[in-house]
Amino acid sequence: MVHSVLDSLLAQYGSVENCEQVNTETETAVVNVTYSTKEHARQAIEKLNGYVLENFSLKVTYIPDEMAAQQSSQQLPSQARRGFGQRGPPRQGSPNGTVRPKQQQSDVPLRIMVPTQFVGAIIGKEGATIRNITKQTQSKIDIHRKDNAGAAEKPISIHSTPEGCSAACKMIMEIMQKEAQDTKFTEEIPLKILAHNNFVGRLIGKEGRNLKKIEQDTDTKITISPLQDLTLCNPERTITIKSSIEACSKAEEEIMKKIRESYDNDMAAMNLQAHLIPGLNLKALGLFPQSSPVLPPPSIPPAYTPFGSYPNFCDVYALSSIASGGQQLAQQSESETVHVFIPALAVGAIIGKKGQHIKQLSRYASASIKIAPAEGPDAKQRMVIISGQPEAQFKAQGRIYNKLKEENFFGPKEEVKLETHIKVPSHAAGRVIGKGGKTVNELQNLTSAEVVVPRDQTPDENDQVIVKITGHFFASQLAQRKIQDILIQVKRQQQQKTVQSGQPQPRRK
Repeated sequence: MVHSVLDSLLAQYGSVENCEQVNTETETAVVNVTYSTKEHARQAIEKLNGYVLENFSLKVTYIPDEMAAQQSSQQLPSQARRGFGQRGPPRQGSPNGTVRPKQQQSDVPLRIMVPTQFVGAIIGKEGATIRNITKQTQSKIDIHRKDNAGAAEKPISIHSTPEGCSAACKMIMEIMQKEAQDTKFTEEIPLKILAHNNFVGRLIGKEGRNLKKIEQDTDTKITISPLQDLTLCNPERTITIKSSIEACSKAEEEIMKKIRESYDNDMAAMNLQAHLIPGLNLKALGLFPQSSPVLPPPSIPPAYTPFGSYPNFCDVYALSSIASGGQQLAQQSESETVHVFIPALAVGAIIGKKGQHIKQLSRYASASIKIAPAEGPDAKQRMVIISGQPEAQFKAQGRIYNKLKEENFFGPKEEVKLETHIKVPSHAAGRVIGKGGKTVNELQNLTSAEVVVPRDQTPDENDQVIVKITGHFFASQLAQRKIQDILIQVKRQQQQKTVQSGQPQPRRK
């Protein structure tokens, strides 16, 4: 990439405040560009998306500036990401590089549970009541009446702005209270909110401070269903709020604000990582739920869903074309073997009763999963050997991370961080390390994972050495993919040398 050519191209669309390349030793360059105004960024995105430069097609996405969001719209800097090679489209919710308006519909619906006997009153005669709620609050409301036939409670999903969700929720609570009075229903009717388990820890906060503050500020009593109630098909926790309708409504606003913040932070991280894992079709991995408003039936193993199991979430990502042709690339990928180290006490949870869990996980991920024998009677860790293509690795490792968290092998406020080993050809270890450790340092800065190539290793019988990766799930995955990318380049260069050395030399005259 010739930077002078890129700089002159970018300058055609406005004043560039910053242009920074982010890459390790890969053939794909990722460049963060900051324009002085939103309009300049919008024009650049429109004109440069698909533009061919030096035989490479530019793919451009917009990255909202979190710090600038607190400033006035006149001062808001805009960022655009330039990727040489195959990259995904702009995130939905930020069309044409514009910042999402505060009043736009939230990506996170409000999901509540209501007693089944009140569903009829909420719907009203010929649907009149629910139509009135949706009209007044400008919301879309799904009442999942067919879910869990015979259950005492039914879920309701409310799609709107945060304000619209809260207004609709309050109206539903008022309808239930009136119906209870009319039918002489004497039991207390608390507000029950459903939230994905991955958001709950941040909602609770360190030593429960966030939740306690919400209780104090809103004069409510809030409880959260235990982790033991979670199942493979139901990753949501129930947040129960008890007080007056007015107080419950205020608590709902604060709780959903925290959940939406957690979701937005996860999306920002995922959006960045998606651009740094070329050729990996995340939608094909089953990372995100389909648009169906119901959870998958028990007979179908659900995907690892780190960002929630809410309806229409995958619409936000539009990840099916993170890399155009990514699915084909993934299908052509060679099988990889990764060693993941888990607490020795967790082996039973991973295997499951009569080996059912590990068999189900193997089928779900399309991977070979084996647990190596303990190295000794006092071993604190056990090695899980996973063999499969990148999608299989992503699925299997993700589910193992999730299982360890669900089974409380890590504390409620503790992040799951595991050590993973990849074997690389001894002659390629230098490329992973880089000159003076440059590449491995870049890897660590880029992925937030600890990457170590132990010195003075003796290659095994296959002339391979170990690269150690330690970090949370996405950090580890990102590091693994970048290392595999380096190995692919090394292999390709070797093949090219072999072909060139095999060609007949021109005869001298």
